[in-house]
Amino acid sequence: MTNKKILLVEDDNNLGTIIKEYLYVKGFEVTHCLNGEEGLNIFKPDEFDLCIIDIMMPKMDGFTMAKKIRNIDSTPFIFLTARSMLNDKIEGFNLGADDYITKPFSMEELILRINAILKRSKRTEDEKKKDEFKIGIYTFNHRKQVLYFKNKEQKLTSKETELLKLLCENKNNLLERSAALLKIWKNESYFTSRSMDVYIAKLRRYLKYDPKIQIINIHGTGFKLLVE
Repeated sequence: MTNKKILLVEDDNNLGTIIKEYLYVKGFEVTHCLNGEEGLNIFKPDEFDLCIIDIMMPKMDGFTMAKKIRNIDSTPFIFLTARSMLNDKIEGFNLGADDYITKPFSMEELILRINAILKRSKRTEDEKKKDEFKIGIYTFNHRKQVLYFKNKEQKLTSKETELLKLLCENKNNLLERSAALLKIWKNESYFTSRSMDVYIAKLRRYLKYDPKIQIINIHGTGFKLLVE
C-alpha cells in the first residue's frame, strides 16, 4: 500500500466512483467530492498528496478551485476535462497544474501520470530537506542564505553561507582549515586564512543565542561546530 492520499473532485458520480475504486485497489486513499466548492472545503494543506480536479463542475469550476488551492498550498494537481482546447490547457498549466488528462482516458494512463508526479514531488521535498540544517534552536537554509531563529531571519553572505554549510556537514567533527579554504576561497594564502577567521567570528555571533552551540578552534588544524 502506498498510503498516499488523493482528493478527487469529479461531478460525474459514476466516473468518480470508478476512479476511486481503481485507485483504492492500487493502494491509494481517495476522498471523492462532487463539486469544486465541496472539494475546497475538504482540502487542507498537508492532508493530501495529490488532487485530481475536473474542470467543468457546478458551484465552483475546477480552474477556480485550483487557483484557490494554489494560493494556500503547493500540493500537486491534475486536471480532468472532456475538452481538448489548447486555451484550456494553457490556462490549466498557468494555474500551476502538474498534468492535464482529456476524457476518455485509460486508468493505466492515470496511474502512470499520478506516479510520475508523486515521484517528482518526493524528489522536490528531498531537495528542500538537503537545503536545510537544524543547528540547535536555529534552522539554516543554504539555498536561501538565511539563518532562522524564532521569528527572526539573519541574511548571510555567500562566504558565510558556504562556510556554515561545511560546518553543518561536518557537525561535531573536524572541518579542516585547508579543505575549507580550498573549497570556498580556492587557495590557502595567509590573507584568505585570516579572512576565514573573520567569518568564523561572525558565525559565532549569529549563533550566540543557543548556549549549546559552539564553533571551536582546533589549533593548527581547523574548526568544529559542536551542538549538544
